[in-house]
Amino acid sequence: MTGQAGSAAMGARVRIVAWNIRAGGGTRVEAIARQIERWAPDVAALCEFRATPPSRELARRLAQRGLPHQRTTADPRSPGVNRLLVASRWPLRRVRLVREPTEAGRWLLAAVAAPRPFLLGAMHVPNRVTGRKYPFLAAVLELAGSWRAGPAVFLGDTNSGRRGIDEERPGFNTHEDGWMVGLEEHGWADAFRRVRGGARAFTWYSPNAGNGFRIDQAFVNQHLLPELRDARYAWGRTRARAGRSAVSDHAALLLDLGGESASP
Repeated sequence: MTGQAGSAAMGARVRIVAWNIRAGGGTRVEAIARQIERWAPDVAALCEFRATPPSRELARRLAQRGLPHQRTTADPRSPGVNRLLVASRWPLRRVRLVREPTEAGRWLLAAVAAPRPFLLGAMHVPNRVTGRKYPFLAAVLELAGSWRAGPAVFLGDTNSGRRGIDEERPGFNTHEDGWMVGLEEHGWADAFRRVRGGARAFTWYSPNAGNGFRIDQAFVNQHLLPELRDARYAWGRTRARAGRSAVSDHAALLLDLGGESASP
């Protein structure tokens, strides 16, 4: 794709929902589908989508609810492995770039044929214990630094955050913190921080200690940044207790571009 100096105004609002649905959805698929419908997205990017019957049913329900254009990295040969799904109101085209992460199934770049087109890079960054996390982060950072493809947003479960502000107790290291800083230096704004400043928000709680971390983010590049209207986190409506949800163990990120900000 050719680069461009900037993006024209989108006009009507475009809402993107990014959400780690936990282990393919399972018996929670109906609740997940209803919750996504309440958020009324134009594009949904889901982490931990699988090639299992529950995930396939979720994709079908999203199509019925106005998101018929879909791309996934789920592999029927390994149905129980966590992958990605992007579902859109508008046509999607898979895009592959030389510098993108090579981690199988955890990166999906798609051109969204919205009224004002943009690219969306969905990601699910591996955990440290896999030994694959830092190469993945490095690839994303290199891609961001060399970007020449116009308006874009990278988003998803990054398993990373800024030290001191994105953690209830110390957990992030200098590598993860530096990755976040590096994206900002390359012109990719942390959408939540750009809108909410230093507000504290946690999107996942450790199952043992119960400490909160903000590990789900969206990074908007300089071409798309003028369209940023709102960025907020929301839990599934069925709550087990404060800050938690029975629908997923992650909060969703709601990103509004163009138009006026709205928070239904």
